[in-house]
Amino acid sequence: MSIYKSIDTSLIHGGISMDERTGAVNIPIYQTSTFKQDGIGRNRGYEYSRTQNPTREALESLIAELEEGRRGFAFGSGMAAITAVLSLFKSGDRVLISSNVYGGTFRVLDKVFSGFGISYSITDTSDEEAFKKEITGDAKAVIIESPANPLLTVTDIERIARIAHEKGLLVIVDNTFMTPYLQRPLALGADAVLHSATKYLGGHSDLVAGLVVVKDDELADRIAFIQNATGGVPGPFDCFLLIRGIKTLGVRMDRHTANALKIARFLKEHKDVKRVYYPGLEDDAGYEINKKQAENGGAMISFELSEEKDSRKFFESVRLIMTAESLGGVESLVCHPATMTHASIPEDIRKKVGITDGLIRLSVGIEDADDLIKDINNAIIESGVK
Repeated sequence: MSIYKSIDTSLIHGGISMDERTGAVNIPIYQTSTFKQDGIGRNRGYEYSRTQNPTREALESLIAELEEGRRGFAFGSGMAAITAVLSLFKSGDRVLISSNVYGGTFRVLDKVFSGFGISYSITDTSDEEAFKKEITGDAKAVIIESPANPLLTVTDIERIARIAHEKGLLVIVDNTFMTPYLQRPLALGADAVLHSATKYLGGHSDLVAGLVVVKDDELADRIAFIQNATGGVPGPFDCFLLIRGIKTLGVRMDRHTANALKIARFLKEHKDVKRVYYPGLEDDAGYEINKKQAENGGAMISFELSEEKDSRKFFESVRLIMTAESLGGVESLVCHPATMTHASIPEDIRKKVGITDGLIRLSVGIEDADDLIKDINNAIIESGVK
């Protein structure tokens, strides 16, 4: 729990924010693999950097404070983080996942953990009755994304957590899209929260990392064991970069989200846009729930062009905005979920949950909003006719 009233202060001064030995205002990069011991069984708190490293420790304490959890854990990627969490389960267990979950989460369950006897079910966590029907004896956890990737579907985290806990399920929330600056799932009842820290937390498209935060000691001990035993940790330099990125998260997210709302409203009124998915719009299906549990609608927008437009030409026509995987950097990025982020999900499942070939996902950066709108509008015009 932070000692500061505002998260804006905690972003800069939270966790282990300075080097006590030297007074350095930035935690040093402890670029070492091992540490000298003073004798057999006598060390200075560190033995080997897979197990613990002071730079990583500073990062882990910071994210734990920001997410209001007991302990934080850093990993080499978001997928390494979700893999560690899924390693909590054993053969015969079943995990429930949101219907439009990130493609990488689906892939690791479908192609890797299924080989260990861990199964999954896809369910609409925004529909409480549908969710309840999936909770049978072998269900051990639910993984929620809210807003979900890429349709921005909103789940009532508090309600789903209450239902899940009544049946003994672990509640895991991927908070990548919102970050602790906008939403804190542990306070809403989740047991664990995870991030692809590559995205908004790093914020500059220059590192790959993952984070997990839990709110009780027993779960923390289990994750700590898995982290050390499997070894998917980030290096000290990436930890340093991530701490630096987090310090500016507040000012970046304010700009990201202000831009996103302006662009979403523009798209909503555009004659050649068929549908806009953005929980910050008042007529969005998830608006009221998102308003209850998050500060605003975030900075991710998905949309579909009208039937007369060729959406694939849109990607060839943007000039300022780049077509690329990932999201959450200072630069705006656009992607085609069906062939990029969610290509690993079979076509029939994609279509069933609404991830169409015409869906466009936009990660709104911190450029001038009017410049971004001009670029989007020109790309729509140049999309021509099918």
